[in-house]
Formats: sequence, structure tokens, C-alpha cells
Amino acid sequence: MARQLILIRHGQIQANVDGHWHGSTDSPLNRTGRSQAKRVANYLSAQTLRNAAIYSSPLQRCQKTADSIASKLKLPVITEYDLREYSIGVLEGTPFADLDKDFQFFTRLKSNPEYAPDDGESIVSVASRMVPVFERINKSHSENEDVIIVSHGAAMGIAMATLLDSKATRWSDYMVANCSVSNLVLNTNPHLTIYNHTEHL
Repeated sequence: MARQLILIRHGQIQANVDGHWHGSTDSPLNRTGRSQAKRVANYLSAQTLRNAAIYSSPLQRCQKTADSIASKLKLPVITEYDLREYSIGVLEGTPFADLDKDFQFFTRLKSNPEYAPDDGESIVSVASRMVPVFERINKSHSENEDVIIVSHGAAMGIAMATLLDSKATRWSDYMVANCSVSNLVLNTNPHLTIYNHTEHL
């Protein structure tokens, strides 16, 4: 198993600034996001890590962030479809402030983790793909290797809540900033050695 999974949230997109949910919406990095990607790449290159590979969500905001890191570290980027963001279907693009006011979205999630908007996913379904992909990546590397994963805030929050608390509904306890770094060790006692590190930004 890998020594640790280094979890990176993608750089900033305009929807992050505007406060809109862009789960499966394929949005590009904005100017700040591109700068953040370069900064996290520089940070990772200065660490004493034994990096083996970079895995990325297929969405362009992650791909471009991963490309910046790959260019600095001279590592390949492997696209993993299951690392994509939590899709909320017909509610994609809705301002966060309106999701509960108009659609009772967060209220429904708290009472029913299997709730999914039309054409979207539930928290349970996101956990059912994110946890196995973390475990699969972890097992495909040796204990001497660190592995970088570039993914999304909600999806990674759900994965961490499931792995660390056995409760996917606690995902909001594991929210991370754009281009933050969190180091996850997956063994008999999964734990974080670094969480939401942003000093490099």
C-alpha cells in the first residue's frame, strides 16, 4: 500500500467565487486558480516525498491543476473517472444560498443520505465510488511511495467522512480550500497527517 495519499483540491473556478454548485459542470480554472495550481506544484516539489504518480478527476479544473503539478514533478497524470465531483443533476449551477431556500437540498441530505436530485447522485452513491477508488489507488502502490490525487471538495469530503468517521453525512466537517493539501494514510486505522494545508497559497 502507498505510504500516503496526498489529496489536492483543484484550483479556483468562477463558480467558487460566485457561490454556485458546479459538481459535474466542467468549468475552467480562473486566473487565481491557475496561480494556485502553480503554487501547490512548487510546494509539492519542495517536499521530501517519494511520488509515484498523479491521479486526477476527468474534469478540466482538476486536469489543469494536475498538469501544473506533473510539469513540476515530472510525473504522469492518470485520469480516474470515479474521482469526479458530486453531481446534483438538475440543480447544477444553483447558488448555494438558494439550494436550501428553494429546494430544501441540504435539509434533505441531513435526513436522507440516499436523496438524489433528478439526474444527480446521492451522498451514498458518491461514497460508493470515491472510497473504492481511494483504496484501489492505495493498493496499487508500494509503502515507499506517496501518491497525489487531484479531486473535488465535496467528493473528497464525503470520502474522508466515510473513511475516518464511517459516516458520509459528516462530509461538511471535511471541507477543504482550493489547492489545499491533505495527507491521508489508509491502513488498519485510516487517519490524516495533514488537513487543509494552505500556507503555500
